[in-house]
Amino acid sequence: MAIPSFIEGYGEVRPFTTAFAAPLDAVRTGARIRSQRPGQSKVLPSIREAILACGLKDGATVSFHHHLRNGDDVLRAVMHEIAALGLRDIRVAASSLFPVHAPLVAHIRSGVVTGIVSNYITGPVAEAITAGALPNPAVLQTHGGRARAIEAGELTIDVAFVAAPAADVYGNLNGIDGPSACGPLGYPMVDARHADRVVAITDTLSPHPLTSIDIAQDLVDYVVPVDSIGDASKIVSGTTRVTEDPVGLAIAVLAARVIDAAGLLVDGFSFQTGAGGISLAVAQDVAVIMRDKGVTGSFAAGGVHAGIVAMFRQGLFRTLFDVQCFDLSAVASYREDRGHMAMSASLYANPASKGALVNHLDCMVMGAAEVDISFNVNVTAVNGGTIIGGSGGHADTAAGAKLALVTTRLAAGGAPKIVDAVECVTTPGETIDVVVTEAGVAVNPRRADLRERLAAAGMPLVEITRLRDLASRQTQATARPRIDPQARIVAVVEYRDGTVIDVIRQRGGK
Repeated sequence: MAIPSFIEGYGEVRPFTTAFAAPLDAVRTGARIRSQRPGQSKVLPSIREAILACGLKDGATVSFHHHLRNGDDVLRAVMHEIAALGLRDIRVAASSLFPVHAPLVAHIRSGVVTGIVSNYITGPVAEAITAGALPNPAVLQTHGGRARAIEAGELTIDVAFVAAPAADVYGNLNGIDGPSACGPLGYPMVDARHADRVVAITDTLSPHPLTSIDIAQDLVDYVVPVDSIGDASKIVSGTTRVTEDPVGLAIAVLAARVIDAAGLLVDGFSFQTGAGGISLAVAQDVAVIMRDKGVTGSFAAGGVHAGIVAMFRQGLFRTLFDVQCFDLSAVASYREDRGHMAMSASLYANPASKGALVNHLDCMVMGAAEVDISFNVNVTAVNGGTIIGGSGGHADTAAGAKLALVTTRLAAGGAPKIVDAVECVTTPGETIDVVVTEAGVAVNPRRADLRERLAAAGMPLVEITRLRDLASRQTQATARPRIDPQARIVAVVEYRDGTVIDVIRQRGGK
């Protein structure tokens, strides 16, 4: 679908051209620093007092992070106070939004919130955006793209609100202590360094200093103790559980064989899986091959989960680089295991970085809502504009890894997952190397070298068009809901470099 050169509520559009454009020149901006006087306390009695102390005004941008995922209660509490103070036209820059953030919908409808920037949105907020409730188009970024935009000053943050499982009275923060421990605070590390003001909200306030620090005192303006910042048990969600489906498990076994046949499972191997159930299952099967071959990997990275922790503790990887924890096993490992290290979203995936970790990945395993015959992947919107998530690190890791491998069933919910053209491009096909399904393995024509290796290893290779035909035949799918090319744009999908790779138009309305 055509992307306009100017989008109302977004501005001038820099259109996506290629995933591998000229290297970006990074421009880093710093926050305005307000020094603290000797003896002055950073601890404030309430979120409202912190908002007032920060001088938040109409039209401001406030940021939040998603390490507590569907257990977060900080965004709700902060936005409640912002609304009660009568502030309007607020832009919410949350690294991700989940069903728990449903109270945000009321603030959208009342005019308190008029803009949203996020990497992943699901639940009632996604539904409201899909329906056109948000006055300005939501901006969907990648994890690395968000870090790049903040550091470059394209996404300016007036106040960053950090849900801190533990904080000391001078503003040191960590994610390993207290009842809401969530693991490393990889996303707000960037926000805290570049926001004009930083407010830590914690349910575990300690004397100075904390013995473990993710975000240091020199970046934090205020600390607010509250009864609870959320429920850490809800870090685990449906998308962060290993699949138990027999077909999915069979796909995972095949994917692990592909990784081995690609010649990557040697000493020094580096690895990441996405949050999808099949992707997570691949780690278990890769572990079996690594043990059988006596391979010791250099690192596993990304969102860390129990399967990756098990591989690390078995000596299959020397190091874990962790931007967020997908379950409580990973949280415990970050607390206990030397070699399990935090990384910021910028270190993880910023395309303007001197050393983004994604560029050092041998293999990334990811899922898909749709894949098309050009290998484009959609994990953002389906069914005529219904927002279902967003890139997160999908596009970042696909661009950086030596082997970007997508695992997916041919169909789900009565709809094909291999299609002629994806409804929304999240990750460009030029960065996807192979698609693994229950019906075989499709290799991107750009990777003739990989196809030759897999063929020599006896992998069940098929053309992507054959997978499309099988998916269509399996579902006997009816036509998709029609997207009106003149309908209002409700979300702009940015590639990791800030160019616009796609747009989402209002479903069933102008």
